[in-house]
Amino acid sequence: MKILISNDDGIHSAGLWTLASHLNTIGRVTIVAPDREQSATGTSLTLRHPLRVGKVTSHVGGIECWATEGLPGDAVILGLERVMEKPVGLVVSGINNGPNVGDDVLISGTVGAALQAYLRNIPAVAVSTFNIESNNHETPARLAAIIAADIASGRLSGDIFLNVNAPDIPLDRIKGVRLCHLAHKTHIDTVKEGHDGRREFYWLVRRKLDSEAAAGTDIKAIEEDCVSVTELHADLFRKPPIPGLEVLCDEWFGRLTSSSISR
Repeated sequence: MKILISNDDGIHSAGLWTLASHLNTIGRVTIVAPDREQSATGTSLTLRHPLRVGKVTSHVGGIECWATEGLPGDAVILGLERVMEKPVGLVVSGINNGPNVGDDVLISGTVGAALQAYLRNIPAVAVSTFNIESNNHETPARLAAIIAADIASGRLSGDIFLNVNAPDIPLDRIKGVRLCHLAHKTHIDTVKEGHDGRREFYWLVRRKLDSEAAAGTDIKAIEEDCVSVTELHADLFRKPPIPGLEVLCDEWFGRLTSSSISR
């Protein structure tokens, strides 16, 4: 299976390379990612000027790696339409440092990159860890490889667009993998004021949620030390879930904490 990896944190992101090293055990991986940090760009695309793509040295043996001008969605489109040979079996975006949960998925560059694969009928997975300063990428990377193995084997099939968020804790403290729905909450709803000596300015910032999330939501799963798996669609809130996905989430937890990944 050919796997395309991209992200919104840029080609030098540590999470990108941890993800690549794990997915490289499942299929033939190619990386096409923005040449710089492009967080919170959502589903934006570059339509008003040309884009350049350059090959860069890979940190993982056997993986071709390309850096692109533009946005996360641009990188996936370029990867699928120009860099990789078809067919591509899976696109994984991440690992993002910082949560992509609740209403924030609508502005997430990580999710926006995965969306471009989903719109082309290619299975897509967006992967994030809950702490902006996290160095704990092994758990979400390992789960991404488990999901990729099930897609490669046909155990997971259908209209696949998954959003995965892992709490920033060691694997031995993870209590489960839960199939969730999006919380109706956002982290980016705080405005700070400032003054540069000439005029006022405003800064939109994240804040920690100060109220408990509803049961069954992605944020609630994180609060309870579980990995959240949310099924997304072009209409984001569609139900019911993919047949068998909830059962697989329970199984994934067992495989996540085992010594090996099996198809």
